[in-house]
Amino acid sequence: MRLLSGYADLVTATVEAMSPDVHRAAETHVRDLLALAIGATRDGAEVARGRGLRAARLRAIEADIETNLGGDLSPRALAARHGVSPRYVHKLFEGEGTTLSRYVLGKRLACVHRALSDPRLAACSIAGLAYDTGFGDLSTFNREFRRRYGATPSDVRASARTEVAVMRFSAP
Repeated sequence: MRLLSGYADLVTATVEAMSPDVHRAAETHVRDLLALAIGATRDGAEVARGRGLRAARLRAIEADIETNLGGDLSPRALAARHGVSPRYVHKLFEGEGTTLSRYVLGKRLACVHRALSDPRLAACSIAGLAYDTGFGDLSTFNREFRRRYGATPSDVRASARTEVAVMRFSAP
């Protein structure tokens, strides 16, 4: 029931931004979770566990990661918070064609990129933003950032400052 409630809240909050395909998948997942909650037949429960339950758990773990980027996102910690095994956490991401570590890295990089582009955070150091987002090593952060965005963190910050200056200059 907890997964059903959490998944329904997530779907409700994002329904307007969903493509028709994602909307249909979300409907299927909710139906599967409802079937499990009210007691589906053995065959129906097996299908629902593979579809709806798996999707709801994955979305819940993704939301946990998003919320706790600077915290403990080890497979063991995530598994403990969601009542599953660390291996199951890995399998969820493998089923999406990625790994847990790649997913977390992507979320952390995106978070720092957004922060570097935000003029309100211009006083924050790049190293501070990286550490706050969970990076423990600046050389790894810089290498992965350049690989993902084709620019250094300093370049992204400078570009954001230039855009703000241009917008202020061109404003009536």
